[in-house]
Amino acid sequence: MLFHHVPQPTPERMVPVPGRPLVVGVVPGQPELVALTAVAWSEALGGVPLYFGYADQARVVDEEYPDGTVRHSDLDPDQADDSWMQRDQDIRAFLGGVLADHTGPWEFRYLAGRADRALTHLARAVEASAIIVGAKRVSSTERLREFMAGSVGLQLARHQHRPVLVVPLSVVDWKAPAPW
Repeated sequence: MLFHHVPQPTPERMVPVPGRPLVVGVVPGQPELVALTAVAWSEALGGVPLYFGYADQARVVDEEYPDGTVRHSDLDPDQADDSWMQRDQDIRAFLGGVLADHTGPWEFRYLAGRADRALTHLARAVEASAIIVGAKRVSSTERLREFMAGSVGLQLARHQHRPVLVVPLSVVDWKAPAPW
């Protein structure tokens, strides 16, 4: 049996923090708190660039480019769907509104495939020091699926070596009785 050596997180693999950008995972309809948290961290780090990325799971990566962008196509090549272009415009408009007062540099990348892989590719490409994502608001029916598969934040923490900052978007009332 052949074993594939996977490089593990070590001090030698750390990406220096000063001056390095941050990658921020976003999704349509996400609260502005994730973007505003990224802005706060960027400013705390001296105005480092922010690279926002959305990974469309209904699209596949055809080619990855060194700047973190990707060429992508429909998951089903027989069913052309251009709705991704409207999503791209909507996310850019949302970010433009939220970041209107932010003076630091930022860019948006429309990615494809699994979010953890897409954000990892983007982080490597721009040599980001960390990745910021929002904690998904999980409904009761989604809890089992998330428990089994793990959240994007958890997948990122398990499959790449950069620190992952997860922004809470809802919290559990510890004093409330359990639903069961």
